[in-house]
Amino acid sequence: MNIATRLRIDSVRATSEAGSGHPSTCCSAAEIVAALFFAEMQYDPRDPRNPDSDRFVLSKGHAAPLLYAAWAEAGFLKRDDLVSLRRLESDLEGHPTPRLPFVDVATGSLGQGLSAGVGIALNARRIESDYRTYVLMGDGETAEGAVWEAAGVAAAEKLDSLCGITDVNALGQSGPTQWQHDLDTLAARWRAFGWHTLTVNGHDFAKILDALAEARATRGRPTMILARTLKGKGISFVEGKGGWHGRPLKKGEELDKALSELQSQLVPEEGPVPPPAAPRTVRGAGPAERTRRPLGAPPYTLGDSVATREAYGAAIARLAAGDDRIVALDADVKNSTYSEKFEAACPQRFYQTVFAELARLGGAMGLASRGAIPFPSTFAAFLTRAYDFVRMAAISRLNVKIAGSHAGVSIGEDGPSQMALEDLAMMRAQPNVAVLYPSDGVSTERLVERMAYCQGPVYMRTTRPKTPVIYGPDETFEIGGLKVVRESGSDVATVIGAGVTLFEALKAYDELQAQGLTIRVVDLYSVQPVDADALLRCARETKGRLITVEDHYAGGGIGDAVAAAVAPGGFTVQRLAVREIPRSGTPAQLLDQYGISARHIVAAVRG
Repeated sequence: MNIATRLRIDSVRATSEAGSGHPSTCCSAAEIVAALFFAEMQYDPRDPRNPDSDRFVLSKGHAAPLLYAAWAEAGFLKRDDLVSLRRLESDLEGHPTPRLPFVDVATGSLGQGLSAGVGIALNARRIESDYRTYVLMGDGETAEGAVWEAAGVAAAEKLDSLCGITDVNALGQSGPTQWQHDLDTLAARWRAFGWHTLTVNGHDFAKILDALAEARATRGRPTMILARTLKGKGISFVEGKGGWHGRPLKKGEELDKALSELQSQLVPEEGPVPPPAAPRTVRGAGPAERTRRPLGAPPYTLGDSVATREAYGAAIARLAAGDDRIVALDADVKNSTYSEKFEAACPQRFYQTVFAELARLGGAMGLASRGAIPFPSTFAAFLTRAYDFVRMAAISRLNVKIAGSHAGVSIGEDGPSQMALEDLAMMRAQPNVAVLYPSDGVSTERLVERMAYCQGPVYMRTTRPKTPVIYGPDETFEIGGLKVVRESGSDVATVIGAGVTLFEALKAYDELQAQGLTIRVVDLYSVQPVDADALLRCARETKGRLITVEDHYAGGGIGDAVAAAVAPGGFTVQRLAVREIPRSGTPAQLLDQYGISARHIVAAVRG
């Protein structure tokens, strides 16, 4: 088919002009992409974000030039624009990002595309659309555990609108792939995970179309098409040979020879290629989607005792009742994160990935890319294994609202493996992730509502112990703000905490006041962004004495956030934090053992 050949030509030209890229992996998948975009998928090439268009995820993101070439062939991009690949001023980046309207999620960190595809397919179910989701993967990336987490979730959810295609070209970056061209072994693996599985010649256009038609007719389970291909197909001195991954053809004799060979494969065609079929528009007959009904007053009064993790679960359930875009994802910890409250209220929008942490966050990315507002929640410690998905969600600028509970030594006897002590640092490292750390039920509820409608990714840290409600129902909380909860004109220092350490600071306040000293106490509920102006004011008014106290390691958390904010004013910060690997004990014992209890705050102030 000439389209596949033209896609190869455009990919080779673009990468040679850029002087970098992956033309050989574009060549192996050219027939697959041609079949999808110009015979199978139903979409509007003038409106890539149409909510009922079939979706395509290029999980093997290094084949980005092939994707761009397909959209040029479809008429959305100009063919002349393809040679701007990888330039600073161009949106045609080395791996796809949602800067382009036909890209739902950033890819290129291999192994993530299928999880996103699961979320995109779940969204079709949520809005009762007939659109289908196609994910093109490389055979090398199927060694990633994230792929198999997603495979298990897709089968459990019976996502028959999801079709994966694996480009089995048998060559990775530095050598052969794990199973090379052993399609029988690959097929057995996918069948074991509950997928309808087909094997085809990935360069036979008709066979690919037959497989896609069978996938479309399959009910009750997703389909994986394993396509046997040759890396560098169509270029004699590259085809099926190692050493060409990530290597463009050099301008001059090498490029000229490749283009001459490819152009010789073009054959006369009868008439123009028909346009893609229009998107499916069959929808359920239910009421129009509800969006953003205010929560109203929090259901807490001063003096109540509630864990912020429980307030979080109640808040997302209340929020979902008034907004059909709100969804929740859990990895079998719903009775600890209290997302079970959401499940009880809106079971049809609650997705269980059962310990598949990567699939949970990847699925949230896919859902967010199609207009849902997902709240994936888990133990904060487990986010470390899913951090690459956080990174890609940030690159994608997606509205993923992550919650991590059971943070810090304050969880008590479970011990260090369960104590998230680096999560604030991880999340703050991404410049566009808002990081929230509420201390009581009222602030939690208010901030859940703010995070839902804040553009971009947000992380909320919640805690296991119950804490008293200290804010009234009329208090407001904004992302980027803070609360000064104790203040006088004679304060000798400013103590800044959040979550459980705010209450240690309040205990220290009472003890110091009894000794004739007053301190200013700040609730830094927004750790990123921070209210630098308010912190600088506190520093000036308390003679430059700033003390931070956090249930977190010293690096990257509240102390670093405050220090960065006040450094332009010439102020420094004394930091109380967990500075060694902790052990099991009661929460009170551990707060004191690791230097972040009221006793240590008092000593720091008096020192």
